[in-house]
Amino acid sequence: MTIKPLTHTPLDQIIDCFLLAFDNYFVKMPTDKAYYIERWKAANVDFSLSYGMFDKDKLVGFILHAVDTRFGILTAYNTGTGVIPAYRGQRIVQSIYLYALVDLKTYGIKKSTLEVITENEKALKAYKAIGFKVSKTYKCFNGDIRINPLTTFETEQIDIQNIDWKHLPDQHDYSWDNQKETIVKGDYTFYYVLNNKERESYFIIKPDRNYIAQCGVLKSGDKSWNRLFSAIKSMSDTMKINNVDSRLKEKLKGFSTIGLTHVADQYEMELSFE
Repeated sequence: MTIKPLTHTPLDQIIDCFLLAFDNYFVKMPTDKAYYIERWKAANVDFSLSYGMFDKDKLVGFILHAVDTRFGILTAYNTGTGVIPAYRGQRIVQSIYLYALVDLKTYGIKKSTLEVITENEKALKAYKAIGFKVSKTYKCFNGDIRINPLTTFETEQIDIQNIDWKHLPDQHDYSWDNQKETIVKGDYTFYYVLNNKERESYFIIKPDRNYIAQCGVLKSGDKSWNRLFSAIKSMSDTMKINNVDSRLKEKLKGFSTIGLTHVADQYEMELSFE
């Protein structure tokens, strides 16, 4: 078997391998190929710095890297690692990483990051052996929004390219797919929630999937979280939000009040090359 970059590997072949590798995963993964094409483009996946293990012409394992400067550091984010069932137990991920890390350092990458389900003990052990360390814990939620919605609010839509990110809270606490650099390249809509004509909270939504990339309260006050969730509910009865930093206690408390289901926890792990 050989390892090589995925530069010239057909996208359909990569997605087929991805779906097979993640079949029967801890959480159910989307099967729509268009979803992955859109997601990887927004995340800035670089297939020349993504790698596959091939058995002749068959792709049997992979690491997909999105590469971008985030918080001033050129970073390679592992947006997907997998091995198809018939080839597991052969240390394929470790072998690909040994190959990949040399390339990443040569390219000038200063840090590599990834996310892993906390229950995935085998993957966690493998990543730690490579040198990754846990840097954050995230919580993932979805479900029906179960509140009695308020009617005393307004929403103000802002073009996604005109957001003043400096005035939005907790930007360092979001994961790669929910950071501004990814959001501005995705199909998202931004809303402020107004109370007495003042911007009290905000949310960023992908309407076709009821997915919330970011949300938060700008001015805490009586019923501020309720107004935020009422505004979201006015557009969708359900919501999904991934990778909420476990340190954001007020936000997590807000999710518990609307009855969302806690579906998974993830670790963010990082490996510094400096």
